[in-house]
Amino acid sequence: MASVAVPPEDIHAEGRKKSIFQLVGDLPGLVGQLIRDEIAQIKKELTDKLKELGIGVGLFAAAAFFGFFLFAVLLAAAILGLAVALPAWLAALIVAAVLLVIMVVLVLIGVARLKKGVPPMPEQSIESVKDDVRAIKGMGKYDR
Repeated sequence: MASVAVPPEDIHAEGRKKSIFQLVGDLPGLVGQLIRDEIAQIKKELTDKLKELGIGVGLFAAAAFFGFFLFAVLLAAAILGLAVALPAWLAALIVAAVLLVIMVVLVLIGVARLKKGVPPMPEQSIESVKDDVRAIKGMGKYDR
């Protein structure tokens, strides 16, 4: 929590302590300053965390970029490896067929998962809130 520094002249006005009424009068200003300081601290913390998050995402993107080229090199190596025993065109065709099968399986799994997520509404949560509203109104079933 951020602390608010109260200048000494506010505490001891002309060598005297403030009265309780003056202290109570100062309270809204001090609370407001405390809230502003807390909000500023939250903004700074979020900015710092988002900066680190952005750097991390950028590094993952760079790794994915190099991973793509690694995959291409491994495919070329697989084709060249098969080309030792088979004609080069047949080796490339076999590797392409394996990639096609993998792609089709991934697409079918992806379509099935998308169908589970459509529409993207929190249906269970909505029903729970509706049940809560009905319970507050005294209608419907609810646990006692």
